Amino acid sequence: MCSLMEAQKTPEIEYCPRSMKDLLTEMKNTSELVVDLAFAAVTYDSIEIAEEVLRLEERMENLGYHIFIAAMLSTRRVEEARELVGVLQAAQAARVMATAAGDIVKIIMLDIPISLEFKLALQQAEETVVRVKVAENSELVGITLEEAGLDAETGMWVIAIRRDSNWIYNPGHETHIRANDVLFARGHDEGVPLFVELATGKKYETPKLTPLKEMEDLDMAVNLTIEMKNTSELAVGLAYFALLHNDVDISKEVEFLESKTDEMNRELMRWVLKSAKSLEDNAHLMGLLQLAQASEMICDAAKDIVRVVIKGLVSSKVVELAVRGSDEVITQLLVEEGSEVDGKTLGELKLET
Repeated sequence: MCSLMEAQKTPEIEYCPRSMKDLLTEMKNTSELVVDLAFAAVTYDSIEIAEEVLRLEERMENLGYHIFIAAMLSTRRVEEARELVGVLQAAQAARVMATAAGDIVKIIMLDIPISLEFKLALQQAEETVVRVKVAENSELVGITLEEAGLDAETGMWVIAIRRDSNWIYNPGHETHIRANDVLFARGHDEGVPLFVELATGKKYETPKLTPLKEMEDLDMAVNLTIEMKNTSELAVGLAYFALLHNDVDISKEVEFLESKTDEMNRELMRWVLKSAKSLEDNAHLMGLLQLAQASEMICDAAKDIVRVVIKGLVSSKVVELAVRGSDEVITQLLVEEGSEVDGKTLGELKLET
């Protein structure tokens, strides 16, 4: 039996017998991770994270070939083929998300200018994603994530590990950390220095951004682009939730978010056409436009996923099993009047802890 990584060594598509559930699970996990990493790469001008995104984009393309091969080999009757339509549409949407993430990191790879205000605004967000390679002399080597206690120690939790060419998504407490593992973690910005120092044994230096020129009147463009980024990330999470629960109402929420993103993109383009001539250095708008276009592309892919639900094509158990194969779920609750959470801020509730 060949492995997927062996198949990646050559341009030819070598058949690897993997279940459609496993393939779709990995495509879902990859699409969610690659979007997070792409935005993080732009926020911190990180070539290393950008390169990880390109690796995942290539891997996603390979996974897409394999799931189509698996689908063709598994169908014998019309009804079976109909059940797999939803699977393949979800898989194709995941590939589109990875492609959009690749477009985002081209901002860095091709040195496309982007507004400093945008990067600073994202760095001030409550959560960030960081990439770090574990040094051979790190105190983390040889112990499990539970023993390391990184979430409690640093406020960062590991969302994926790349070990050579293999990926571990949503690693569990029992996962051991090895030297040269590449860890991807999400958490509060203030926890990044300690997390990096534990993994590398070296003091963390906070990256400093220095604008080439002072730019004014960019608040509207920056705010629109950030809202599009946030909306696209939310749409991805809701789309997979709708797929898992075959939830038409949540699917319609995703459609609303997609239409909202379209409108924000049109508003941004109108602003650019009107304001670019009055800016001394309008080259920095190129990055914002590319980021906005990629965000819209991600929302379009999320909408493609929920169309499977709206059209009643989620009869196949493969989709349900694959989405349930990931650790994270989304819950929708109605706050009752007079409840313990009524009137409190999210900061006061501290729901994450």
